[in-house]
Amino acid sequence: MSDAPLLLKDAPWLREGTLARLIAVLDTQGEEARVVGGAVRNALLGEPIGDIDLATTAVPDEVIRRVTAAGFKPVPTGVEHGTVTVVIDGRPFEVTTLREDVETFGRHANVRFGRDWRKDAERRDFTMNALSATAAGAVHDTVGGLDDLKMRRVRFIGEAAARIAEDYLRILRFFRFHAAYGHGAPDRAGVQACIAGRAGLAQLSRERVRMETLKLLLAKYAGAALATMSDAGLLLQVLGGVADLAAFERMVKIDAAQRRSPDPVRRFGALAVRIPEDADRLQQRLRLSNVEHERLQSMSEGWWRISPARERDARVQLYRIGPQRYLDRVLMAWAHSPDDAWDKAWAALCALPEHWIVPVFPIKAAEFIARGVPHGPALGVALRLAEDAWIEADFPSDPKAVAGIAAAATVAAKA
Repeated sequence: MSDAPLLLKDAPWLREGTLARLIAVLDTQGEEARVVGGAVRNALLGEPIGDIDLATTAVPDEVIRRVTAAGFKPVPTGVEHGTVTVVIDGRPFEVTTLREDVETFGRHANVRFGRDWRKDAERRDFTMNALSATAAGAVHDTVGGLDDLKMRRVRFIGEAAARIAEDYLRILRFFRFHAAYGHGAPDRAGVQACIAGRAGLAQLSRERVRMETLKLLLAKYAGAALATMSDAGLLLQVLGGVADLAAFERMVKIDAAQRRSPDPVRRFGALAVRIPEDADRLQQRLRLSNVEHERLQSMSEGWWRISPARERDARVQLYRIGPQRYLDRVLMAWAHSPDDAWDKAWAALCALPEHWIVPVFPIKAAEFIARGVPHGPALGVALRLAEDAWIEADFPSDPKAVAGIAAAATVAAKA
């Protein structure tokens, strides 16, 4: 561990474009700016680079003054903690002044701004997230992050319990980062600190726990991380119910085998939902969005009836609930089946929306009115009976068959 920098040799993202323009504005006239955190970590690992954050010795007012003079847009998203979001050509960058925590109250802390890169690094969560890089690509490490990155080891900076007490969400982040970047068993000291501090999860907002959990479900080695959390009693505390780790692992394998983009809600369903009450509990516990809750509820209803041996039943499901929810249920059923992730019959069932055009119910209210069915409840009964009969007959399009269904429904509605 040393402050002697390693050089990022192939980093056009760092030396060109909007980021280079921003660094040039901040890294001058006695102030220093570096890229910090995830972008540096991912660049060293050869992983895709997403959001890019910067740290600077300049205080927020000076950051705002400089970027405004350069024609960029400053947004004081967290200025009391030193963070200004700078928007350049529609792209946001978070710029945070170097700081030291003076007192910590869970997620909230009294801070003071500083100019010491080492102290700023020491207040971050994991060693691999505390790396910084200059405009020239020099990577600075003062907490052992490069060694941990080489070993693919997610490790808290300093005393794990102290880092967790600063923000209990770091318990979930520890497992998410291990699932995304770690190899082998997670850091033992980190796991023990997470277990010891698990009561602090109750202090977190449900929205933050939800967001972190959904991110975890998408990580490369999420299954192993979730198994460790389950063994440690952490997963039950997050979900409020027993997790189905086997179904989750099968869903992951199905995604990979079928080259299907992973969906966090679908994976959540495989992990934690079997009946509608499970979806309701998760909504209350994690404050799911309405869309997420409705999808999980839909996944829980009737998935056990779906089988490749009954394609007609699958067509009925597709007609009634639409392609996305149909696919959710089929994949849910597949994940709970004994069949492997390369099963051709299940894959064909997933592909049904691609080759079967969902028909439109061909009988309108006007036809029943013409047959003498009055407006009101009787008309609704006729339409419902006719649609059910049409579905039961496997969606016929022949005019005679349709007319026969309409006639029978008319008689029943008038009775």
